[in-house]
Amino acid sequence: MPNYPYVCQDCQKRFMKFMTYAEYGTAAVACPQCGSAHVQRRIGRVRMARSEDSRLDSMAGMDDLAGLEDDPKAMAKVFRQMSSELGEDAGPEFNEVIDRLERGQSPEDIERELPGLGGADGDDGFSDD
Repeated sequence: MPNYPYVCQDCQKRFMKFMTYAEYGTAAVACPQCGSAHVQRRIGRVRMARSEDSRLDSMAGMDDLAGLEDDPKAMAKVFRQMSSELGEDAGPEFNEVIDRLERGQSPEDIERELPGLGGADGDDGFSDD
């Protein structure tokens, strides 16, 4: 029994809805954040088998990332492209951050508003070593 991806047309919240095959198309779907029934099903990703070399070649043009910290929308575009090239869904937290960047919110503001995204006690899992 699958989870179906939706986006609320009122608050832009992305969410998943678990339904049986028999329920799909007949069950009412409402946004868990604002309660609106004005939702639209998102189309899932289409996956294509590609070699690792092919994916790395596609990302080769993204090596000039200087200045992105000053342009949240450009940063979001690069992150979406990288996610797409890797072929993995990074999850709802990643999508939330990218959505905020696309709206022009600074990375610093996002960190302040969503402190738990970096890991426990602000640990992002990267070492300064």
